[in-house]
Amino acid sequence: MNKIYRLYLVDDDRFLLDMYAVKFKAAGHEVTAFSGGEEVLKALRESPAPDALLLDIVMPGIDGFGVLEAIHAEKLAPSAKLIVLSNQGQESDITRAKELGAVGYIIKASAIPSEVFSETIAIIEKPA
Repeated sequence: MNKIYRLYLVDDDRFLLDMYAVKFKAAGHEVTAFSGGEEVLKALRESPAPDALLLDIVMPGIDGFGVLEAIHAEKLAPSAKLIVLSNQGQESDITRAKELGAVGYIIKASAIPSEVFSETIAIIEKPA
């Protein structure tokens, strides 16, 4: 039996959020979906951190960089693997995300859900 992971998915695109959630849940993982930065920060402040957080960059309100900055500044989710899942693939975005603690960066447009799934699990299981 594979280890069960707790994941937070953050994306303002409901279709993508549901699609990724279904993929992880089908493999037995616990998934909590959030449609924005404010929601996920509230959850991180109130409950134990997940094993991994998949985060879109472009969202209304607090964007993905804002979420990463708050996680970094408030030391939220110190053990969680922070993974950006975005269509923003510019080198400057990737560099900024990594500077803010992201350990993975997946370009949505070039990864099908099964690739997002396998890459996320590989990142979680990779020794720090």
